[in-house]
Amino acid sequence: MNPRFQQRLGERLAEMKAQGTLKTLRTLTSPMDARVVMAGHGEVIVLSSNNYLGLANHPEVIAAGKEALDRYGAGTASVRFICGTFAPHLELEQALASFLGTEAALSYVSCWNANTGVIPLLAGEGDALISDELNHASIVDGTRLSRAQRLVYRHADLKDLEEKLVASRDAAGRLIVTDGVFSMEGDLAPLPGIVELARKHDAAVLVDDSHGTGVMGATGRGTLEHYGLASEVDVITGTLGKALGGAAGGFVAGSRAVVELATQSSRPQIFSNALPVTIAASARRAIRVLAGHPELVARLHENARFLREGLRRLGMNPLEAPSAIIPILVGQTSFAIRMSARLLERGIFVTGFGYPVVPEGKARLRVQASAALGRGEMERALEAFHRVGAEAEL
Repeated sequence: MNPRFQQRLGERLAEMKAQGTLKTLRTLTSPMDARVVMAGHGEVIVLSSNNYLGLANHPEVIAAGKEALDRYGAGTASVRFICGTFAPHLELEQALASFLGTEAALSYVSCWNANTGVIPLLAGEGDALISDELNHASIVDGTRLSRAQRLVYRHADLKDLEEKLVASRDAAGRLIVTDGVFSMEGDLAPLPGIVELARKHDAAVLVDDSHGTGVMGATGRGTLEHYGLASEVDVITGTLGKALGGAAGGFVAGSRAVVELATQSSRPQIFSNALPVTIAASARRAIRVLAGHPELVARLHENARFLREGLRRLGMNPLEAPSAIIPILVGQTSFAIRMSARLLERGIFVTGFGYPVVPEGKARLRVQASAALGRGEMERALEAFHRVGAEAEL
């Protein structure tokens, strides 16, 4: 072991601790739900989870995973193109394509793998990638892996996007890449304008709808449904690890050509074991539950409105957005982490985010609504915000 190397690592961690930005991993000893048991804190109310529809602990979703475990075993032990394709993979992919209104879909072990796998395939040398400045880190890394020219436009700024499209007009092909729902802001990409510009300038569009799938639109089909733009973009990527059961996994959905190209050449797809069959089966059942119970989406948005309005009454001025993400800007990272800790002391789990997840000086508490939350739990959470906010003069 190299002492100097280890010392340098230790110094970096010590600096984080001194600045109050060192993250703490919280251990849960119960299933993910509106209330969980957290080691050292007992039962707490969760306002930090991507479990938007409450399906992570849904009996049908659990039963589907158990059945698949008994029938297919614990692991795939192979990549898809060798011997890692099981019947539940195909059933999940067919269900995803049908749910999203695309020709085909392909599952991955995470949406990170999906983005870093498919973006370099769709835009290579001689092409141009045009990306929103607040896109998720997986999109950023996916564009970095491409040999295409990379241009970044100001967040949700259609004028700047068009300028980048004009600047890249000599590229062989152009791909606009954006989140559907931005995870730290909670706002939506201006997809109608993006689609219009893509048509005008002969560009393709990829939307990562990880925080939109199961959340946006009357039936939870995502940001495209919200805008009435079904089938208007070329590629959708997303996750199974949020609204669709919250286990793990991601996907690419689009034309058969997009999916076949990803199957043949996407590096994370051909060099990583296939998605565990238990997760494929659970996510497939989650899609079925969602399709049969659109009232879950309505309840999610009712809860988001209740929390947002309650926080506004407390003077906390959460960012306005139609999604289930409710950010409260507090400034410095250390302050966000400190506020999060004080809320946890009162039995409310809300995560504080700071640099490098968000820019310096724009740290925030990110409240996330869930259909699983009851009115009493949300009222208790708002009371904790009131008390902690008064103590901190927030």
